[in-house]
Parts: sequence; C-alpha cells; structure tokens
Amino acid sequence: MAANGICRRKDLHISKIYITKSRNETIALGAKLAKTLKPGDVIALIGELGSGKTTLTKGIARGLGVKGCRYVNSPSFVIIKEYPGKKILMYHFDVFRLDSSGGHGTIGYEEYFYGGGVCVVEWADRIKKLLPKKYIEVKIDIMKGNNRKISIKK
Repeated sequence: MAANGICRRKDLHISKIYITKSRNETIALGAKLAKTLKPGDVIALIGELGSGKTTLTKGIARGLGVKGCRYVNSPSFVIIKEYPGKKILMYHFDVFRLDSSGGHGTIGYEEYFYGGGVCVVEWADRIKKLLPKKYIEVKIDIMKGNNRKISIKK
C-alpha cells in the first residue's frame, strides 16, 4: 500500500490517499487506521457495491483486537453488529437497506455514535445528516483489477 499524498487545509481536514493492490493490503490499511482510533470515533465508509467497505472493516476489527475478525461481515439484514475489541467495542453498521423516509430513527444510532465504542458505518452517505459533526470519512473507489483508491479525511 502506498501513500500518494497528504493535503493539509486549514479550513477542512487532513486527507490521505492510499492505493491498495489486494484484499490483504486493504485489510492491512484498515488495521493501521484502527491504531489511530479512540472511543467515540465514527468512521463513515463511502463506496459503491463491491468496493471493499466490509474488507476495510475487517482490517479495522483486526487493528482493534476483535477475536475472529476474519468472520466480520456486512450486517445488511440486522443493520448493526457489535464486536468486542481488546480495549474498545466496535459497532458495525450497514445502512444500505434503510430508506430516506425516516426509518433510521428506530435503530437508536445516537447511543452508538455518542457512546464509548468505535462506529464503522457502511453506506454512510445515505445517512450523512445523522452523522455526528466530527467523523472520519473513508471513500473507496474501484480502480483497475483489485486496486482500490482509499481517501481518508479526518
């Protein structure tokens, strides 16, 4: 995995762009990201179907010390899965199936977003208005082959 650049802007975030060339590199990047996380952090994952959102989440789980992190999968039908890490709980959301008509109010997201764990939200762009003011945006773009362009804004 190669860091392509760092952009520092006073008015926005610090951005880093990575190119991963395999599933294992995407997992490794997720584990690296996890080492920077603290309780209360929300990671907003954005990317098309098959881009690697769940794969990156497996890496975050690995970095947080979740036992059996290879079994982390998308909570498409249950919306939220909870994984105990060594020191921090990880809450894994998949909001793909939520519509914009307000059904998201029943999932109790506030207790997770403003709690003591780390929240990883797949399809976060679908609930952008509900995200806390401060979150980490991770955008994954599919490139040629297994390559992924992963942009992280803090």
